[in-house]
Amino acid sequence: MLIDTPKVSRRAFLIGSAAAGGGLVLGLRLPFGPEPARAADGAPEITAWVVIRPDDTVVIRIARSEMGQGTLTGLAQLVAEELECDWGKVTTEYPTPGQNVARKRVWGDFSTGGSRGIRESQLYVRQGGAAARMMLVQAAANGWGVPAAECSAASSVITHAPSGRKTTYGKVAEAAARLPQPQAKEIRLKDPKDWKLIGKPVKRLDTLDKLTGKQVYGADLKLPGMLNAAIKDSPVTGGRVKSFDAAKVAGMKGVRKVVQVGETGVAVIADTWWQAKVALDALPIVWDDGPHAKVSSAGIAAVLKEGLDAPEAFVANQAGDVKAGLAGGAKKLVAEYAYPYQNHATMEPMNATARYTPERCEVWVPTQNGEAAFAATLAASGLPADKCEVYKIHLGGGFGRRGGFHDYVTQAVLIARQMPGVPVKLLWSREEDMIHGRYHPITQCRMSAALDASGNLSALHMRISGQSILASVRPEALQKGRDPVVFQGLNPGGEFGFGYTVPNLLIDHAMRNPHILPGFWRGVNVNQNAIYVECFMDELAQAAGVDPLEFRRRLMTKHPKHLAVLNAVAERAGWGKPAPRGVHRGLAQMMAFGSYVAACAEVSVADGNKVKVHRIVCATDPGYVVNPAQVERQIAGSFVYGLSALFDQECTVKDGRIEQDNFHSYNSMRIAQMPKVESILMPSGGFWGGVGEPTICVAAPAVLNAFAAATGKRIRSFPLKNHGIQLV
Repeated sequence: MLIDTPKVSRRAFLIGSAAAGGGLVLGLRLPFGPEPARAADGAPEITAWVVIRPDDTVVIRIARSEMGQGTLTGLAQLVAEELECDWGKVTTEYPTPGQNVARKRVWGDFSTGGSRGIRESQLYVRQGGAAARMMLVQAAANGWGVPAAECSAASSVITHAPSGRKTTYGKVAEAAARLPQPQAKEIRLKDPKDWKLIGKPVKRLDTLDKLTGKQVYGADLKLPGMLNAAIKDSPVTGGRVKSFDAAKVAGMKGVRKVVQVGETGVAVIADTWWQAKVALDALPIVWDDGPHAKVSSAGIAAVLKEGLDAPEAFVANQAGDVKAGLAGGAKKLVAEYAYPYQNHATMEPMNATARYTPERCEVWVPTQNGEAAFAATLAASGLPADKCEVYKIHLGGGFGRRGGFHDYVTQAVLIARQMPGVPVKLLWSREEDMIHGRYHPITQCRMSAALDASGNLSALHMRISGQSILASVRPEALQKGRDPVVFQGLNPGGEFGFGYTVPNLLIDHAMRNPHILPGFWRGVNVNQNAIYVECFMDELAQAAGVDPLEFRRRLMTKHPKHLAVLNAVAERAGWGKPAPRGVHRGLAQMMAFGSYVAACAEVSVADGNKVKVHRIVCATDPGYVVNPAQVERQIAGSFVYGLSALFDQECTVKDGRIEQDNFHSYNSMRIAQMPKVESILMPSGGFWGGVGEPTICVAAPAVLNAFAAATGKRIRSFPLKNHGIQLV
C-alpha cells in the first residue's frame, strides 16, 4: 500500500543513506525541491510507476490485476525495459484505486479483462519507465556537473562515459524524485529491435511466494479481531427474502449476528467461517422467488429458437445481397447450433473483507477491476471517496467473474455496516458461488449458405439468437440497442475481424434476454462464434468436395495475417500428409482480442464416443510477445478452459434457478486428458494483441472438425456429454 504523505524523518534518513553509500558523492548538492510522493517504507517515487530504494531495489507499480495469467511479470518487464534497471532487483506492488482517484487517475485503467492488461497499458507504462530513467540519469549528471547526454544507464548503473564515473539508481533516487518529469513528447521509447528484456522468457515474479505459501489470497486474509460471514442470496434472480427466523440459530457456537443483506440475502456472522456456514444452513429462510420461478431451460431454448426466424435483427457485417445470393446458389446448406450457459467456476469462491465505521470504509478484495470494487464500496458504504479505500489482493481465478461484477463487495460492505469497527470477511460457499454466477451467455445460431457451380462460397447468412451481456451489465454501451460484443470474431475489421471474404454476407443478432444474468466469461462470445463459423466451414468444404484447408484459403486472400497462422499450424501438424493410424485432424482459425490465432487438432475416437485429443498445434500472432514462456502457458491453459467447456460444462435452469451447484455436476477436464500443446509464436509487429483469451476459441472447433473427420458425425449442440461423447 502506498502512502503519499511525506515523512520528514524518513526523508532525512534517506538523504543521509544516499550520501553515505559510496560511489557518487553529492555532498550538499542534493536539491531540496518539492517533497516527492513516497511508498509505504518512505522510498521516493520517481514516476508513478517506479519507486527506488537506497539499496537499489526497484519497486514497479502494477495497476492491473494478477490472477495467474502473468500480467504482473509482463507489465514489470515493460517498465524495466525502458528503465534499464537490474531485473534481479525488481519487485512489485499494487497502487490503490483510492489513490488513483485522488491523483487524477495517474495509473490509468485498473481493469484486467478482455486480454487488455498489457496491450492497452503498454505505451504509458513504458513511458513511465523511460521517464524514470531520464530523471535518474539527469540527477546523476547534475551531481557530477556534466551534461546528461554524456551519461548512460544499464542494469541500474549510471555511467559518465568521458570520465568513467559510475553510480547506482539507489544513490540518486532521492535527487531524481525532485526533478520535473519529462513530457510525453520528450520521451523516446526503444525500437523493438533494441529490446533486451521484452521478448525474453524471464521467470515470473510471483512464483516463489506461491510455492512457499507466502502469497495471500482473499480467502487467506486475516486481520486482528476479524469475524467471518457466510451468505445465502435469493436462488432465483428477481427473488427476495420473505422471512427468516434468526432466533433458531442465535445460540449456536460462535454466532455473533444474523443480518439481512439488502432485499435478497441473509448472512450469519460468526467467529469462524465454518461456524457461520453451519448456522446459515440451519437457518429457516423463506424466499419469494418472484416472477421467474417457473422458467426452465426448455422455455429459454424455445425463446431463442423463435429468434432464429425473427424478422428484425441487429446487423454486424453485411456485403452484397445475401437473400439473392442464397436463392441463386447451386447448392444450399443450413445448420443450426446451440451453446449453453457456463459458469466461471474459479478455484477461489467470491470473497471480500470489509471494515466500516461512519468515518472510514476499507475493503480487501481479489478483483479484476480495483476501481469498480472502489465504486461498489462507495455506493454500499454511503461514504465519499476520500473516506474509502480498496486494497487489491491476488485472485484465485477471475476469468471475467471478478471484473464487471462486484456483488460480493457490495454484500461485504453491507454486512460490515451492521458490525461497525469490526473487520468482517465474507466468503461464499462453493454452492453460493455456482448458483450466483454471471454466466456465459446462451445462444443459438443458424448458418445458411450457398455454393456456386464451382464449389465456391457465394452467400452466407449467420443469424445469432440469444443474450446480450451489455444489455444486462452496461446498457449505456449499447449502440442504438445493438450489442457489439455479440459479434466478436465476425466484424468487417478491428480487433475481432472476420477472416473470410464472402461476396454476399449477412451476420446479424436477434437479441433475446432470459432472466439468468450473463457475464464476460473467458473468451466471451468469440468462443461459440468460432464453433459456428469454423465447423460450418468444414461442412461447406465437404459439400464442395474441397479440402478444408484449401476451401478456407480461397476465402482468405484478402486476410493475410489470418492465413499466415492457419498455414503455420497446417504445416507444423503435417496437414495433407498421412496422420498416425486412427488419428484424424481438424482446423480452425479466428481473430480475437486483436490477435490472429489458429489451431490444428489431432484426435482418435474409440467405440464411436470416446475421444482422445492427442495434440493441438496452435499459432498466434499478437503483434508483440512480451514473455514467450507466459504466452505458451496461456495457450495451454486456455485449451483447458475451451475443452472443458466443449465436453462437460453446461448450466441448466429449473424453477428459475441454476441446477449445477458444485463440481460433481459441473466438471472440468483432468490432467491425464490434456493433449500435447505445440505453440507457434508469430509476432509480426506493428500492433499489440491479447494473449490470455484469444486462443481459447480455436480449440473446440478444431477438435469438433477432427471428430467429424473421424466419425462422419456433426455435433451442433453442447456440451458433448449430452450426446454420450467422453473425453478420455
